Amino acid sequence: MAIDRILNTTAQDDTVDQEFEQSLRPRDFASYVGQERIKKNLKLAIGAAKKRGEPVDHVLLYGPPGLGKTTMATVIANEMGAQIRVTSGPAIERAGDLASLLTNLQDGDILFIDEIHQLNRSIEEVLYAAMEDFKLDIMLGKGPSARSLRLDLPKFTIIGATTRTGALAAPLRDRFGIIHRLEFYKPEEISQIIKRAAGILKVPIDNQASDLLAHRARLTPRIANRLLKRVRDYADMNGDGTVDIKLATAALELLEVDELGLDPADRHLLNVIVDHYGGGPVGVETLSALISEERGTIEETIEPYLMQIGLLERTPRGRRLTPRAWKHLGKQPTKKSGQPRLL
Repeated sequence: MAIDRILNTTAQDDTVDQEFEQSLRPRDFASYVGQERIKKNLKLAIGAAKKRGEPVDHVLLYGPPGLGKTTMATVIANEMGAQIRVTSGPAIERAGDLASLLTNLQDGDILFIDEIHQLNRSIEEVLYAAMEDFKLDIMLGKGPSARSLRLDLPKFTIIGATTRTGALAAPLRDRFGIIHRLEFYKPEEISQIIKRAAGILKVPIDNQASDLLAHRARLTPRIANRLLKRVRDYADMNGDGTVDIKLATAALELLEVDELGLDPADRHLLNVIVDHYGGGPVGVETLSALISEERGTIEETIEPYLMQIGLLERTPRGRRLTPRAWKHLGKQPTKKSGQPRLL
């Protein structure tokens, strides 16, 4: 059974958590912290599109979960002064579902498709002409009497978001004129996000506490906001609601989030590699069976951060711990691991 994670980065949270995150999302580039390179390029594209009186080109945003792809799509819509319709790849089950979405758009509207890599191939083929020519081909009838009907669509923009850009079909990926990867944030950027969120929530927090949360938030805004929420709860029950360094430290200890931002699920994965395979290498399918997590969860939500901070590496033979991981776990590499012994 999968481990319940306080640091889960998927968007499949309860309604309260979704409403909480929605309330903290920035509305424009001025309030959007981080991703400076992407914002600079998008500002240019949006400014040029508005000057020509056209919709902005189709945008593909990709990267690990929780980095703000949905937020960025909303910001783009607000900067364009456009209406945004939100859906997801798994929700579009038939070509008719896509046709209904597209025919109800207005000129300049934005259709945001989250997890776009999960679209069925048959639906993707309908999307090709819609994105390129703003035409929609519909088949009427079946068998020998079937005929094709081509409808004109308004000039719209599709913003696709995915955690697995490699899973997108090449013809679909090539129809996006703007493609950006969202990177992990810097700790100082996460600290700014926490202070901004605390201000919106009217939670008094000092600089030391916000910096502590920032260094344990896995460089991810969604996790930073979630940790702030849990620490706020702790402050309300164990103090006057003010979050200082002492209270934040106690709350994080209760949540079992260590100084590198690892939670029990992360440490469990690292310890499994140590205990069963002497530090690796070990294949991801084997890891999936050992820790009872799906392969996709390991590859998309656990591994990226562990590799980002230098605790795990992928090799042709499988996953392997780095010397820093051994040190963090307080263990010595074995001869089997092939890692150099730490001094």
